[in-house]
Amino acid sequence: MNRSKKGFWIFIFPALFAFTVVQVIPTLMGIGYSFTDWNGIGTTKNFVGLKNYITTLTDDALFRQAFVFTFLFSICAVISVNVIGFALALLVTQKIKGANLLRGIFFMPNLIGGILLGFTWQFIFVQVFEAVGETFNISWLQGWLTDQNTGFIGLLIVVTWQLSGYMMMIYIAQIQNIPDSVLEAAKIDGATGWKRLKSIIFPLMMPAFTIGLFLSISNSFKLFDQNLSLTGGGPVNSTQMLALNIYNTAFGENRFGLAQSKAVIFMIVVMAISIIQLTVTKKREVEA
Repeated sequence: MNRSKKGFWIFIFPALFAFTVVQVIPTLMGIGYSFTDWNGIGTTKNFVGLKNYITTLTDDALFRQAFVFTFLFSICAVISVNVIGFALALLVTQKIKGANLLRGIFFMPNLIGGILLGFTWQFIFVQVFEAVGETFNISWLQGWLTDQNTGFIGLLIVVTWQLSGYMMMIYIAQIQNIPDSVLEAAKIDGATGWKRLKSIIFPLMMPAFTIGLFLSISNSFKLFDQNLSLTGGGPVNSTQMLALNIYNTAFGENRFGLAQSKAVIFMIVVMAISIIQLTVTKKREVEA
């Protein structure tokens, strides 16, 4: 018994040590910095109490704007990513030719880095769309990323294109765990495709939906690379998301303490939303 306990701690120690060094210690240090006026460069760190939090919540209009934009974007992104990911999973689990090839094609965008992905789609939106719009006189293809609406849609397209394939793989694994006998029995009883999907597949997919929603919510709220490379928060900070707002405050304005207070508030909000989502979907798993 003692040997098994020692073996357990020997194997878990490297991962636990790395997690502590990379996650726990920086998080605690960041929370500490949020109560100071540190500029991120010098060694002077004066304690200012809750001043940074009060400034963030009451005087920082740009932070509130970024928060609203991020919240609305996350709602749309979570819906589009999971709906398309689930639809792709249903498609490639059918008995069709080239299903495995389609899985690889749909998953491939997830392998591309966020910065490269953003600049690639920026070229498509700004150069390709503009050229096609001018050639065929299509007004809605011209001037992309020049206002908040097209910037919002552009970010949504990029994130959906990148993450849907990843969600597809999660849903494929769960679909393949559904017993064929259950589906066959429902088919024999006269259940149509929609009824089988609604009454059998959806309830049995709840564990995968729990994971998919959790990952898409956290990824959508924490979006940074694509926001930086695609729109840069422009025009006039109208598409600036929370992660980019925190980055600009810390490294653009050298107000590291204020940026850390924003990061702490951001962390609390994302944690609260994630906990609520996990609680709700876990209950549905039990019911299913």
